[in-house]
Amino acid sequence: MEKLKIIFMGTPEFAVGILDTIIKNNYDVVGVITAADKPAGRGQKIKYSAVKEYALANNLTLLQPTNLKDESFLEELKALNANLQIVVAFRMLPKVVWEMPSLGTFNLHASLLPNYRGAAPINWAIINGETKTGVTTFFIDDKIDTGAMILNSEITIEPTENAGQLHDRLMNLGSETVIDTLKVIEKGNVTTTIQEDDAEIKTAYKLNKENCKIDWTKSGEEINNLIRGLSPYPASWCFLKDKNDEQSIKIYEAKLISEPHSYEIGSLINSKKEIKIAIEGGFVQLLSLQLPGKKRMQTAELLNGVTFTEQAKVY
Repeated sequence: MEKLKIIFMGTPEFAVGILDTIIKNNYDVVGVITAADKPAGRGQKIKYSAVKEYALANNLTLLQPTNLKDESFLEELKALNANLQIVVAFRMLPKVVWEMPSLGTFNLHASLLPNYRGAAPINWAIINGETKTGVTTFFIDDKIDTGAMILNSEITIEPTENAGQLHDRLMNLGSETVIDTLKVIEKGNVTTTIQEDDAEIKTAYKLNKENCKIDWTKSGEEINNLIRGLSPYPASWCFLKDKNDEQSIKIYEAKLISEPHSYEIGSLINSKKEIKIAIEGGFVQLLSLQLPGKKRMQTAELLNGVTFTEQAKVY
């Protein structure tokens, strides 16, 4: 049985959960690679990645290359003398990096590959109304999320679950799956499955302003799935117009109401406690939202300080 010497590569919170599990299972992590520090927020203060915070707190050897092909970085990487690399939510690696360790480099991806390759698999599974998803470990090759699969684990998506809740459950499932993957690599009995490509494969496109915007002419289910799939981050949004005032609002949580009505689609109906948006065949009741320059609020709390006229509508 070969003793594993691991280099871990990752950046966000999701990766921290996996790294923590690897450490707690007493695997030898000889180095951690994460994104370079960058300024963030209004004060443009330097912000460390979640993985860097963890690595520093646990006295792990840390590298933060800006260029993964840089000769000095490659020398530092080689000097760590790892025989396996694990990648979780990092970036595309050059061949010279993923080919370096003798046992290869594997990635944990938060979907049941080959579906939802790409940047935002957790969000798109909910947005597209999937009832199940999961995680997959695979050996990296020269394309994105296409390598030979090692293990996968499946999970049911709950009907009211949002992306944040699913993220946390997949992080736990991913941690278990990475440990299972390490065990089969350690024993030297890895069997892989080649990913089959076909026209039905769904993609996890990068999220942007355009694909996060709510189209109120869509079905209630599609609208609600978009809101759930983008909550709490980056959040779905739309324009709200009331008389001559127009602003963009973020919506974090909603509830569907099936009910015939004669309102124009996009009409905003509000009482002292609730806001409803008219859609085809019913309403979307807004439970949690954010106005520009304000914090996220429950609707009842928001309506304590804001009133809308009968002309108010969203689009």
